[in-house]
Amino acid sequence: MKLYNNYIVESFDNDGVINGIQFNYPDNYNFGYDVVDEMARLAPNQKAMVWCNVDKEERTFTFSEISKLSNKAANIFKSHGIGKGDKVIVILKRNYEYWYVAPALEKLGAVMIPATNLLNVEDLVYRIKAANIKAMVGTPDGNTLNDMLAAADECPQIEKIFAVRKTMDGTVDFTAEMESASEELERIDTKVTDEMILYFTSGTTGYPKAVIHDHTYSLSHIITAKYWQNVKDGGLHFTLAETGWGKASWGKIYGQWLCGCAVMVYDMHRFTPRSLLRIIEKYKVTSFCAPPTVYRYFVKYGMDKVDLGSLEHMTTAGEALNPEVYDKVLEQTGLKLMEGFGQTETTLMLANFVGMEPKPGSMGVPSPLYNIKVVNSDGEPVPPGEVGEIVVIPDA
Repeated sequence: MKLYNNYIVESFDNDGVINGIQFNYPDNYNFGYDVVDEMARLAPNQKAMVWCNVDKEERTFTFSEISKLSNKAANIFKSHGIGKGDKVIVILKRNYEYWYVAPALEKLGAVMIPATNLLNVEDLVYRIKAANIKAMVGTPDGNTLNDMLAAADECPQIEKIFAVRKTMDGTVDFTAEMESASEELERIDTKVTDEMILYFTSGTTGYPKAVIHDHTYSLSHIITAKYWQNVKDGGLHFTLAETGWGKASWGKIYGQWLCGCAVMVYDMHRFTPRSLLRIIEKYKVTSFCAPPTVYRYFVKYGMDKVDLGSLEHMTTAGEALNPEVYDKVLEQTGLKLMEGFGQTETTLMLANFVGMEPKPGSMGVPSPLYNIKVVNSDGEPVPPGEVGEIVVIPDA
């Protein structure tokens, strides 16, 4: 297997198949593409995303549509001076535009900085200065665009603010420009070692820290999606996460699309167990991932009150899983919760992987991507059954 630019593009196995896709390229093939473009070529009408919101609006996007929309978005950014290496903060909540803005920036070699709409002006200013951010993309919801304009007044390095579905002085009307933008794009050459995405940590100990990932980050989430979340080609995966947090990259775009699985997006304002369970039932979600707290509310409401027959696999991460919640979920659905663990700085590090018998309360075993040990205070490995600290041993 070889890596070119952003994604896996060719298998050199005897059968030339990877993730169920046959790759046959001439020697002079231009490897500058991302997964949505290749899926658009191989299966243009296959679903990439199902989106709905609390106002009962809904849209389904195919890989072909996402490919074209991301090209249009990339041309807009390019026309406004966004290029390779430029850093762009993106606050789009669960707005469907995120799913073509992200690949658009990657096609240009720009660095996307996803962020939550909970940030205020001070938070934005800190991030702009810390990462030398050049532009921002903002949701029409709430005060995000006003806060971006106020932050830009304090940060002259901000050259553009792109407003989605809203016309506002001082911003670029992104939605209006999408109507006339070209679907043809001249791609920028990128390498797997180029910077792709930057997350700021939540700042639990001091100021939030910038964490940069290169294009191997997206590839690493194949393990997250295929071997932990158990997504299926042609399936529909639903991870409960807002795009400003790293969990969105874990469960709402990269690994799922690389495995040919569509993602479910519910553009909600607040969490209600009944609404989420009805979404799973209505759209026939095949795999689901959420923090243990969500499952705690689910079992309190009663997961057996809705038809969850389409669900084949459920995973959880973000906090410790209470064994009682595990037992109740199993009782009400017949499915075993598969816990996992990772950080903003990493991809999936520990997990109860597909095919394992999960142990309630256990985060599982190490991912093959990481050399992980459990050690005592002297740094020595501890035997099974003894308490220790999880450490990641870097490559020599």
